[in-house]
Amino acid sequence: MKRRQFAALAAASLALPAALAQDRTMKILVGFPPGGSADTIARLLAEKLRASLNQNVIVENRPGAAGRVVLGEVRRAAPDGQTLVLSPSGAMVIAPWLYSNLGYDPLKDFTPVSRLTVFDFAVTAGPAAPPGDLRTVLAWMKANPGRANYATSGAGTVPHFAGQLLAQATGVPMTHVPYKGGAPAAQDLIGGQVPLMLDTASETLEHHKAGKVRILAVTGEQRTRALPDVPTLKESGINMTADAYFGLFGPPAMPAEVVQRIDRAVAEALKAPEVQEKIYSFGLVPSHAPSAELMATQAAHLKRWEAPIKASGFKAE
Repeated sequence: MKRRQFAALAAASLALPAALAQDRTMKILVGFPPGGSADTIARLLAEKLRASLNQNVIVENRPGAAGRVVLGEVRRAAPDGQTLVLSPSGAMVIAPWLYSNLGYDPLKDFTPVSRLTVFDFAVTAGPAAPPGDLRTVLAWMKANPGRANYATSGAGTVPHFAGQLLAQATGVPMTHVPYKGGAPAAQDLIGGQVPLMLDTASETLEHHKAGKVRILAVTGEQRTRALPDVPTLKESGINMTADAYFGLFGPPAMPAEVVQRIDRAVAEALKAPEVQEKIYSFGLVPSHAPSAELMATQAAHLKRWEAPIKASGFKAE
């Protein structure tokens, strides 16, 4: 073979992986409808990954079962990094304690790729609650057990069990009132059907700003950027925290070099100002962590929620 032909053949072989990457399509599955925080983050991420990974990246919405439906599909996918899922932590650390036949093992059936965001929850009082701070409202609920109800976006969610932790930490028995989503829960809070709501800050933030409801505390370790004047539970004298996260996961047995390549691209995407601002607008906090750290966080959260969920006696159908 002539030297010129050999050089051309070598160049073509080097260009082949890039061409193949451009021809392949990475799917980021989202188990929720378009327009929500999970979907929006996935689409922002996909846009950035298209450029950094030099390939087509699309988002596919597969709503159902609070994000659990898509996990089965990802678990069975090829471990080549072309099928990923953007999942809230609840599907990984709450659901395993609720379902006897969940269909997946959160620690064995997926490869953690990147943590994307962290977030906590807002404890919000409506017009049915008395004026005053959280301690005042809780004292009123203790004196009026028939009205000691708190709303959330659904049974078996992180806010559901965070409310149980709050009741335990304060000695105020509270009855959980689940809704099919945060919006209808917020409407009943505003309408005075329930005195208290516990859910993501994004569900009540605008109503709080409009003076229709009052966010009394947040459940994280620190105050949130969207609510700098609102204290944490610990600042309110209640010794508890509750937080959650969004993570990017792939099928089991993904090669380490594939995970690292995607994770580096994700880390860069999360640094983009427009991505950060959009994430903050949902009441979330951009917070990248690589695979090993996400795995450790997941294991810790899984253990953290075991006792309160089992103590509640709640089982999903």
